[in-house]
Amino acid sequence: MASGVIERPAEYRVVSEFLRSAARHPAGLVLEGETGVGKTTLWFAGVDDARARGFRVLWARVGPQETSLTYAAVADLLIEVEPAVLDALPEVQRHAVDHVLLRASGTGPATDQGVIAAALVSAVEQTSRDEPVLVAIDDVQWLDPSSRAVLGAAARRFSGPVGLLLTERTDHDGAGTTGWLQLGERDGMIRHRVGPLSLGALHALLSARLGRTLPRPTLVRIAEISAGNPFYALELARAVESGSSPSALPATLAELMRQRIGHLDDEVKAMLLATASSAAPTVEFLAEITRTDLQRTRQLLKEAEAKGILQFDGDAVRFAHPLLAQTVYSDAPRRERRAMHRRLAQVVTLPESRARHLALAASSADAATLTALDEAADAARARGAPAAAAELIELAIGLGGDTPLRRIRAAEHYLHAGELERAQSLLDALMARKPRGTHRAMALNVLAAMHIHHSRFDEAVSLLEKALHIADCSYDVRVRTLLLLSHARLNAGDFVPALQNAERAVRHAEEVDDADLTSQALSLRTTIGCMCGRGVDEASLRRALILERPDSEAAIAFRASANHALLLAWTGQLDEASEHLAAVHRRCIERGAEIDLTFIAVVMTLTEVWRGRYEEAARVAEETLERAQQLGGDQLCVVAKAVQSLVTAYMGKIAETREIACDAMGLAQQCGSPGLADWASISLGFLEVSVGNYQDAARALQPLVDRFPSIPGTEIINVAYVPDAVEALAALGRHAEAEPMIDALEANGQMLDRPWMLAIGARCRSLFLAADGAVEAALDKAKEALAHHDRLPMPFERARSLLLLGQLQRRRRKKDVARATVTEALQVFEALGAPLWADRARAELDRAGAPIRGDWGLTSSERRVAELAASGMTTREVATALFISPKTVEANLARIYRKLEINTRAELGRLFSQRQR
Repeated sequence: MASGVIERPAEYRVVSEFLRSAARHPAGLVLEGETGVGKTTLWFAGVDDARARGFRVLWARVGPQETSLTYAAVADLLIEVEPAVLDALPEVQRHAVDHVLLRASGTGPATDQGVIAAALVSAVEQTSRDEPVLVAIDDVQWLDPSSRAVLGAAARRFSGPVGLLLTERTDHDGAGTTGWLQLGERDGMIRHRVGPLSLGALHALLSARLGRTLPRPTLVRIAEISAGNPFYALELARAVESGSSPSALPATLAELMRQRIGHLDDEVKAMLLATASSAAPTVEFLAEITRTDLQRTRQLLKEAEAKGILQFDGDAVRFAHPLLAQTVYSDAPRRERRAMHRRLAQVVTLPESRARHLALAASSADAATLTALDEAADAARARGAPAAAAELIELAIGLGGDTPLRRIRAAEHYLHAGELERAQSLLDALMARKPRGTHRAMALNVLAAMHIHHSRFDEAVSLLEKALHIADCSYDVRVRTLLLLSHARLNAGDFVPALQNAERAVRHAEEVDDADLTSQALSLRTTIGCMCGRGVDEASLRRALILERPDSEAAIAFRASANHALLLAWTGQLDEASEHLAAVHRRCIERGAEIDLTFIAVVMTLTEVWRGRYEEAARVAEETLERAQQLGGDQLCVVAKAVQSLVTAYMGKIAETREIACDAMGLAQQCGSPGLADWASISLGFLEVSVGNYQDAARALQPLVDRFPSIPGTEIINVAYVPDAVEALAALGRHAEAEPMIDALEANGQMLDRPWMLAIGARCRSLFLAADGAVEAALDKAKEALAHHDRLPMPFERARSLLLLGQLQRRRRKKDVARATVTEALQVFEALGAPLWADRARAELDRAGAPIRGDWGLTSSERRVAELAASGMTTREVATALFISPKTVEANLARIYRKLEINTRAELGRLFSQRQR
């Protein structure tokens, strides 16, 4: 067993089992408990054991003074990574690591915590390919917000043999705060509460540490006062050794700490205050701060070490326990603390640290301190630490520098960091003061962005419309308002106003000297224009791509590179779209932009479905759902489940599709955004058409059909449901509802020369004509559809048109030709892995073949009519499904009744029901 935990054999078995799991797959263990209970002892033992087992250990010990030092813990972890691994990271991640390790120049591009998280994941995963990795952090409750955000994002993405071993101080009620930390598997993190030691264990501990055995009455008294807390018990035992009577021992650990520190002289106390006020003190640093020569500094620090208050790690100095640092700092007079921070502000070089010390030294605002805090906030944001930037601005606000712009900036930073409640609080207070002009517009924009984040688009539109009516607003803010408004309008289904706002954004952007902002406006206008039926403005798109800044922080919906990939997919250039989407996807992974990654992955899934690559689509859809569940938020899960249901529908998984699609729609209703589940409705409609349940298909697609007249364009992203809606409505004889959709597809297809519209429009027209009995005209339209398919790399859609053509050929008595056509369709369906449509093709081949004797002496045609009639379909529905006339259905039924010696459909239904049993 590892040294130092001999008194905790049962608890160390938990650590040992955790290490065995971490050597195989991601695992996490949080050792929680009250101050001094022995968490760090177990943690050290686990770290030593991990090294002995061949783990690469990346470790960090965090103190209360480090909560304000951005990325302190992440920097400690990255320092332990082999330089060659860091050098092999993608450029954007190497740059992020340089920011964290304070190696980046002040002139380079900014980074963000998503990129830093991605860099940490890449470094850990690369290392874990050669040896298991242990990420060990002591006192995780002191993590700075930026490190916490990075570790939370990274932990969800670990996939190799990686372990997270953490200690966390919990409150008296045992409530921990590490709920933000989850592995990819929801149950991957284990929490173990480190409890008090028994009397026997305390005896073993104190005897080992003190080198002698205490009298039993003294030991019992120490056990009673310490309640089994080993650190407290050890301190009490040392107090007894120094001459205190067991009956006079202090009742609290804080009181004992004060007694120990109170016995030191003023010079040592000053040195301890300097240590407690510094983030990462060294001997030389403390000598400079306290204006003491180096020899005397070492002497004073050694005195504190001898008392068990300080420890040394090379030249670095730290307290033996965080409670000692807390006691030193909190018990020092306020004037002494301020004086110490003033000295520290004069010595430290990092702008963020200097600004914090200036703020802690000040009692009210002064221009130099406020300027330092503003500049430090900018530097923190550039380093990818939005939460730290917001906190620095709030320090300025608290000192009296409470301006509208500072509140807006802090709220923006908190929004970027995902701390929406704090952003809301800042903005609520600001709006209560009724700001004017540009400041009011900026505040409304941030509030609207928060509503968009929660998919409350109508509320966002209302706020943004108010912002636009502010006459004295700057052009820059006006453009950003219009971009947000256009995006919100689009998601609310208001296409024309969305396009109008995007066009206004382009006009105003030309008056702002910001190339990337102009790129965003052009990109968004091009995309919405395409959705509105105007085709693709190639010139604007090219210009947007040229002006796009590679390190742009714009939302993914506004980036030209992402919109270019989308437009390629929508216009049928699927192979090229797949390449561009993969490039954007890689960029999102490198930057750790997980929400952007989810958006792109959804488009990738649709593209792979259209290409007929269902296994790849299923893989991307599964990863997307996992990511959405890890990120939290119902909106992401709705969209992820909806596109996953589309994949399962094409793969013929009937029960699974219905379950996933219904889950998506139910979740969308719960979060007040039913439109997010449109793809789930499309999936259900397609599935029911696939199995011939036209009534259910029409019911699933009816809300989308009702919305069709308000859709200005017929690109596939807008109306992917139309082919299934038309087939279902035609089968049900609802021609008046189907014809406007067919007309729109044909007209827009000719105007834009869009292969998908032309092919699907021709196929839908063929279905419509066939249902009306115009078989020859339907046959011509089916052939026309196939000609358009030659320009459309969507194999499933081509096979579906082939199947229709074969049905029409059979109906025209061209059975040999029909068999060849349907056989070709069947081969495609089988190759794609679309079993439901392969079954439809086989059934059609059966009908196109020579009459064969089946069960009960029915021919194949009679058997098919009997099956459909027995399922409850009307005569007209059977006729439509089989492309025959109602009279032919009735003639078949008469022969079927005679052969089966029955008289009614009810009897027919019973016979088939008995056969299926």
